Amino acid sequence: MTSTDPTDYGFKKEVPDGDSLERHVCTDCGWVHYENPKVVVGSVVTHEDRFLLCKRAIHPRKGYWTLPAGYMEQKETTEEGARREAYEEANADIRILDLLGIYNVTHISQVQIMYRAVLDRPEFSAGEESLEVALFSWDEIPWDELAFPTVYWALHHFRDVRDQDRFVPFGNAEGELLKTSFEIMKR
Repeated sequence: MTSTDPTDYGFKKEVPDGDSLERHVCTDCGWVHYENPKVVVGSVVTHEDRFLLCKRAIHPRKGYWTLPAGYMEQKETTEEGARREAYEEANADIRILDLLGIYNVTHISQVQIMYRAVLDRPEFSAGEESLEVALFSWDEIPWDELAFPTVYWALHHFRDVRDQDRFVPFGNAEGELLKTSFEIMKR
């Protein structure tokens, strides 16, 4: 496997002119290799009163349930990315309603942007990255088998505003919601 470490290719860590943070800088030409957070886009997708969840077929957290979500691609909007991810993971054509929340997952350098979305027709199937896909009522959601804390947050945030047309998008969970989400991930 080829190395992805910039120091293996004539880069050294230093603070470039006009910057305040240490970066990888090419020792030959001064080009700066910026390492920035990844953007994840996804949706809490509903059909009537049920939630679309995907059982992951890939690591990390293979075999656990998640929302249809994934990394943005070049030259797409966040909404386009969320629709693409729903199609890739669940073969589902969704309709984005509005922004639900923006979650900062700093320990893995991610920003997760989650939307509220609707599945107008209950037509879906497992895509390549999913072992299975299903619609769950609130009481049927496999809470102890959710893949990530942010899935738990987004589902609860959705429930908090399910009947509202206007609301301020959520940020990271706090208090009991945060505590419970991390307790579930430890199981």
